Amino acid sequence: MTTAPVVDSVVMTARGITKVYGATRALKGVDFDIRRGAVTVLFGENGAGKSTLMKILSGVEQPTSGVLTLDGEEIELSGTVDAARRGIAIIHQELSLAPNLSIKDNIFMGRELVRNGIVVDDRRETEKTREIMARLAEELDPRTLVEDLRLGQQQVVEIARALAGEARVLIMDEPTSALSGAEVEVLFALIRELTAAGVAIVYISHHLEEALEIADHAVVFRDGDLVATGDRADIDLEWVVGNMVGRAADDLVPDLLDAFGDVALRLKDVTVADPSNPSRLAVDGFDLDVRQGEIVCLYGLMGAGRTELLEALAGRVPIQRGTVEIEGRRLTRETVSERIDLGLALVPEDRQRDGLVQTMSVGENASLASLLSYVRGLWISRKAEQAAVNRGIGDVRVKTSGPAASITSLSGGNQQKVVIGKVLMTAPRVILLDEPSRGIDVGAKAEIFGLMAREARRGLAVLFATSEVSEALTVSNRIVVMSKGRIVRVLDSAGATRDDLMFASGEATEEELSGSDHS
Repeated sequence: MTTAPVVDSVVMTARGITKVYGATRALKGVDFDIRRGAVTVLFGENGAGKSTLMKILSGVEQPTSGVLTLDGEEIELSGTVDAARRGIAIIHQELSLAPNLSIKDNIFMGRELVRNGIVVDDRRETEKTREIMARLAEELDPRTLVEDLRLGQQQVVEIARALAGEARVLIMDEPTSALSGAEVEVLFALIRELTAAGVAIVYISHHLEEALEIADHAVVFRDGDLVATGDRADIDLEWVVGNMVGRAADDLVPDLLDAFGDVALRLKDVTVADPSNPSRLAVDGFDLDVRQGEIVCLYGLMGAGRTELLEALAGRVPIQRGTVEIEGRRLTRETVSERIDLGLALVPEDRQRDGLVQTMSVGENASLASLLSYVRGLWISRKAEQAAVNRGIGDVRVKTSGPAASITSLSGGNQQKVVIGKVLMTAPRVILLDEPSRGIDVGAKAEIFGLMAREARRGLAVLFATSEVSEALTVSNRIVVMSKGRIVRVLDSAGATRDDLMFASGEATEEELSGSDHS
């Protein structure tokens, strides 16, 4: 006779876990419990130690000292294969997919289904892939190459790969960083389905309100220590932020201007085809003015056309019709670099793929877009470049050991600051930012939006896209709500509400909002 799982009993523990990298103590004697049939959410700034502990719990890394137990038995994980064999799986923050392989091959890579002990059972793998993707509400062909998927769909494949292992301890490190609101709802429903079956979930997210929605228990990390724990009924957003950064949430909101200069960016009837389906319009007849010193937010659901608009303005994809003017100068067929020279630059959504060169140092990444300005005769003046890099790194407050440090040694928030610093070193007049806070913590978000506000006060025009309602409401002067490539509503941020945005974007109906407490 099979007994039901004991919900909320401890299935896995970490006791006295330390992790030392050279002179850095990433974890300082952490005690941590994972409960069966419950979601334990980890909060903390980048570099606080959350991901390091999760790598230890999933066999990616070994602790310097400390003990792990599973079902009361002390264990040593020799690697991820050993962890998977014991029923422990992890969804990593940065995608670890093979882009040149299909969805099916990525999901079953290293654990192929075979028949007769020899031949890969392609049919079973395809059927299993369809089942898993259906649970995640993504009706994709299992044979589709991962490189042909948008970022959010790639994130879903990463989640599907973990689900295929049928883990009993499932660690999710920023699983929703690239997902739309609808995709997040599907994932949350699946998480509740898994916990009801007794699966223990450990969940890391920088989307604080979203994480509180799914949490049963919460812990807060700071500087390698576990500093606070609480049950969901006893905590709120103020508790999380206060324990994470030592400041109230309201103190993290930047001061914005309320008077602006001349029009810096003017868009008239801008129309852009969908790069993946040219017969469809991603942006249709878009009109907008952004003034010097103004911060304008583009808000909308996945597929609203925000990314396509920003990439078209930056010169990455063509504009079918319409006009774009930068401080009165009309753009025609200028390349990306020529638009940068004219004062228009983009901070892309995917900083790892499009914003940084992973093999370069912090300084080399920072100066990459402005390198020609340091040319003296036939040579690049390394002295001039180094001076500019030092100023740029200091200006955006990158936490690094120096310009020579590897870009991969930085936290996500500091990598994002390098991308923004690189753009600012080109002396832009208009800066475009696509999801600038994706995958970074609340403290780093405050610094990023503080940088945006500071540059606006210096006269820069800022146009940024976000799928975070709270960001749209608190760090912009105006909100342009998009749906299916069109502007459906323009709101003054000071008077707008969460309900206004959700209704205008189609995220919720009036009936759904009338029964909620979002306003």
